[in-house]
Amino acid sequence: MNKLLELDQAMHKVQDGATIMIGGFLGIGVPLKCIEKIAEKGVGNLTVISIVNANPAGNFDLAVLFQKRQIKKFITSHTGTCPEAVQQYKAGEIEIEYYPMGNFIEKIRAAGAGLGGVLSATGIGTLMEENKQKISVHGKEYLVETPLRADISFIKGFRADEMGNIEYRGIAVNSNPVMATAADYTVAEVNDIVRTGDIDPNRVGTPGIFVDAVVQGYSLKEQQERIGDLWKNAGFLKNNP
Repeated sequence: MNKLLELDQAMHKVQDGATIMIGGFLGIGVPLKCIEKIAEKGVGNLTVISIVNANPAGNFDLAVLFQKRQIKKFITSHTGTCPEAVQQYKAGEIEIEYYPMGNFIEKIRAAGAGLGGVLSATGIGTLMEENKQKISVHGKEYLVETPLRADISFIKGFRADEMGNIEYRGIAVNSNPVMATAADYTVAEVNDIVRTGDIDPNRVGTPGIFVDAVVQGYSLKEQQERIGDLWKNAGFLKNNP
């Protein structure tokens, strides 16, 4: 089955009020073109699930969705890197739901694996206990973390073939493979699209069975230039003499 789609076609399921997972971490392994298209589409009241909100250099990845006030609820592990998100939260304009990073990923994995939840000792004796069931196993208490699932998941890979098999590159793998499993519809944005059979099976990080659509993102060179310019403009990197 050929899963290659134009980006506009892959966006048809993104509607007001949707719950969306977005892979990546602080601009690394982030589906940039998909995020830009969501912003362009102008849908609102979104619940967005992402491990962290935006690159601290600003005006990048998820920041644009906060700037356009398209997000009503953000489910995450960390949100302090995006000034717009922080200000909206302080003003009571958005809801933020926090989970420790390990619990966050395990909740998504549970959804993808069809589990009813996972047990975690992380958060015992803290505010994380509120409104959660506790279970004792061999005399030790655990919190029941329920599955975390989305309507649509946008992930970012390095290469894909026509059947949706995804190869990742370096640390850009981060949250993308697990998020691919936990949505009703998964869109994979990639730097390069190749013929089926061109990806070594040992390098497939997400099998095509989990992917519904593959879209062309920025080339690797374009992506590296965009990220490099971002860091330079923010003063974190110096231009070469």
